Amino acid sequence: MEDLMAQVGAMQQQLMAAQQELAVTTVEGQAGGGLVKVAGTGDGQVTAVTIDPKVVDAEDVETLQDLVLGALTDLQNNTAAVAQQKMGPLAGGLPF
Repeated sequence: MEDLMAQVGAMQQQLMAAQQELAVTTVEGQAGGGLVKVAGTGDGQVTAVTIDPKVVDAEDVETLQDLVLGALTDLQNNTAAVAQQKMGPLAGGLPF
């Protein structure tokens, strides 16, 4: 039982370390070949949005909206991939 408790404690520490690492990991998403970029952290916080002036057109707001949404979706997918990479080994749980 003591071994099991030691394993649980070690996993908790590994999980906390992985979460801290995710919080400081920068992840990017983009759309339109990089015309719209979104940056964030591995724990899901959006930190910056960059829009190339070429896509700012008052007559075509819908395209810009689509590009921003696409960049945010790309960021979300990339963030999930980074989280899986860093947390994946911990997802196996305890050996029973």
